Amino acid sequence: MRTAVVNLGCIVSGDWRQPLASGDTILMQDGLIESVGTADAAALASCDVVVDAAGATAMPGLIDSHVHITFGDYTPRQKTVGYLESYLHGGVTTAISASEVHVPGRPSDPVGVKALAIAAQRCFAQYRPGGMRVWAGSVILEPGLTEADFAELAAAGVWLAKAGFGAFADPLDYTPLVAMARKHGMITTLHTGGASIPGSSPIDGEHVLAIDPHVSFHINGGPVAMPDAHFERVVAESQVALQLCTAGNLRTALLCTRQAIAHDQFDRLLIATDTPTGSGIMPLGMFYTITHLSSLLDLPPEMVIGAATGNNARVYGRSSGYLRPGRDADLILVDAPLGGTQDSALGALRHGDPVAVGAVFSDGVPRFVGRSRNTPAPTRPIRVAENRLPRDFSAAAH
Repeated sequence: MRTAVVNLGCIVSGDWRQPLASGDTILMQDGLIESVGTADAAALASCDVVVDAAGATAMPGLIDSHVHITFGDYTPRQKTVGYLESYLHGGVTTAISASEVHVPGRPSDPVGVKALAIAAQRCFAQYRPGGMRVWAGSVILEPGLTEADFAELAAAGVWLAKAGFGAFADPLDYTPLVAMARKHGMITTLHTGGASIPGSSPIDGEHVLAIDPHVSFHINGGPVAMPDAHFERVVAESQVALQLCTAGNLRTALLCTRQAIAHDQFDRLLIATDTPTGSGIMPLGMFYTITHLSSLLDLPPEMVIGAATGNNARVYGRSSGYLRPGRDADLILVDAPLGGTQDSALGALRHGDPVAVGAVFSDGVPRFVGRSRNTPAPTRPIRVAENRLPRDFSAAAH
């Protein structure tokens, strides 16, 4: 399938250091971005679908690196079906599992946690709710796991490991297991903040430095934050990625962002949601945090978008997250919301308003075009201009 998006008013690249790309057209073919910039009439004539952005903004699909999936598009925590597809209508084209801890009666023995991780990885390998990519299967680190277990998991395709929800009374006991997981090529993540489950201990900056995971999960609190003084130490004394979550503490999210910028470590800042949890289901959670950081810290929104797209892609080794040739063709069209005071998506974010999501593409396929069911309508008439396929790409009714 070959798809084009034309008449773009702005292209946000996903790279916060060079956040804007020139041009007004994006071509996609066979699931990958073919070109970003311009296209001639012959190239457009060869497309199966042409979407007219009418001056709206293109950006990479959002990557939520902290989603509590279970099996299927269902969350037992909130007893809701279809929440992942709803997140897609919030511009999220990729969800990365924060481990399958919400599976009812989840196992805690080594055989059980291995089986759970492998089963989740397998179940979502081809399952794409609403067209979303879901990277599932994060082994929950529990007492008794050995080097051989991590080798087995890696051979089975599991590449995520989660510390902080296991039965360790002392968080430092996670250290050797995190090192084993790293040795076998896994991205390691660590619950940070107040105690995660009854019987466990809070995990603060001292623990983060000692355990040394790839990612400090919800460093701003999940939902309870660690002491303020620990933020600068984690930023200055480690290379741990700093994941900010919508379901955490907004004040410390701002604090952590300031520290990252002060130490020239914005590359390590990630935006995620940490949902579904007790905080609920948040289809627009990623955009909420982008809006908060941009408007409250007076940061360019195109820079902040990089923390929700390219930074996540780089830390987790994913091929989406950037609007560049050869990358996964996962992108969204956003605009100023109808009735707002701003005339562009970036202007709305800086102003503190939500954006309107007018189209979502994953694998180069339009998942809907026109209007998200979760956002205000776009100001501009984003539409399918040409369609040579027997499919309807219009958005579902609100």
